[in-house]
Amino acid sequence: MIAAAYLAPEGLEATLAEELDRAGVQVAAWHGRLALSSDPPVASAWALDVWTAPREIAVPSVKAGADALRAIQRNWALYAVAHHRRSALIEERLPPVKARPLNFPEAAPTGHLGAWTLLAPDQMLASPTKTSPFVNGECRFEEDREGPPSRAYLKLWEACTRLGAWPQPGERCIDLGASPGGWTWAIARLGATVIAIDKADLDPRVAAMPGVELRRESAFGLSPEPVDWLFSDVIAYPARLLGLVNRWIEAGAARRIVCTVKFQGATDHEAAAAFAALPGGRLFHLYHNKHELTFAWSA
Repeated sequence: MIAAAYLAPEGLEATLAEELDRAGVQVAAWHGRLALSSDPPVASAWALDVWTAPREIAVPSVKAGADALRAIQRNWALYAVAHHRRSALIEERLPPVKARPLNFPEAAPTGHLGAWTLLAPDQMLASPTKTSPFVNGECRFEEDREGPPSRAYLKLWEACTRLGAWPQPGERCIDLGASPGGWTWAIARLGATVIAIDKADLDPRVAAMPGVELRRESAFGLSPEPVDWLFSDVIAYPARLLGLVNRWIEAGAARRIVCTVKFQGATDHEAAAAFAALPGGRLFHLYHNKHELTFAWSA
């Protein structure tokens, strides 16, 4: 019996498997990027989505499959791995799910959404509940291809969307390791004041934005100071970043912290667990993260 299913980010199946193994969860099988387990669901930082109540359903026909899903609830998202034609025919019989890109800052969807997949032509796995409000955990945006100097801003947009909060006009923010300025651009565009910390230059267009100040300092040498938001997309070993975050939390200087925990080579699961254990914090993998996690904390 499948009791939980964990959707791995593309290319990070092994990392998710390692995390689940550390949590005592045995993966019985893989269905594409979906790790199937007979163990009860657990919190997973590396999963894009967790199916928390999966059930296996016989699908003798396309109509029977669609009817079975509709009998449970209205909204369903397909995770298609195989049997694509049959999956598409079932999906056509279900109410459409609008997975349009968000226009940031826009709230995440609030409608109840389940997930399903065909394990075989006549066997479906469906979970009426899952952890992500997005189809297959994919938080997509109407991208700005003109203003920002890099696509890193999408991580900040997604983190804030997941948190349901973002900098407000007049709030004071610090962006550690800011160059070339993707996150600084995203923050300043919201009307907040941004102190960009980096020894390297910002993109001239970002440096000229109202409310942006560049300080040519080291992120790790900066003493904590009162801010509404502390942001960091700095490249650093997780253990070193953990020390920085702890220093700011202990100083009581920031109301909120959002930072990218980047892994070089093997995944430092011990450091990830230490971030996850910080009171008031959350650790999760964004759709726009690579071999990295996002840590968010609020006072």
